[in-house]
Amino acid sequence: MAMTQRSADAADTSTLPARTEPDAALAAACLFHGLADSSRVAILRHLLLGEHNVRGLTDHLGLAQSTVSGHLACLRDCGLVTSRPVGRSSLFSVTEPALVTALFAAAEQLLAATGDAVVLCPDTGSAATR
Repeated sequence: MAMTQRSADAADTSTLPARTEPDAALAAACLFHGLADSSRVAILRHLLLGEHNVRGLTDHLGLAQSTVSGHLACLRDCGLVTSRPVGRSSLFSVTEPALVTALFAAAEQLLAATGDAVVLCPDTGSAATR
C-alpha cells in the first residue's frame, strides 16, 4: 500500500510513548494555553525570523522588558523556545521552527475557513479577553 503525502510528511511518532485520549487532549490543551496570549504568539512569530535577545524583542514588540522576559520563560517552560548565552545576554530561538511554522499556517487556514467566528465567540473571543 502506497504511503500518502500527508502521512509521509507527518512526524515519526513510533518512538514516542502511546498517550491515552485524555492525556493527548490535556497535552494539546496545555500547548494551546501556552499560545493563548497574543504577545507570546507575536514573540514566537518574530523568533521564526531568527534569534533575538530580550532587548530586540522589547524594541520590536513595544512591550516592557519584564513582560517579554515573563513570556519567554513561559515559552521556554513549554519547550517552544530555547536560549543560549552570548556575553551578558541570551539569544532566544524557536525550538522546532518547522513545526511552529506549520502550526501557524494551519491556524491561519482554520481562521480563514471559520471567518470571524473565533474572534466573536463570547467565551474566548476578543470581547471576552478584555
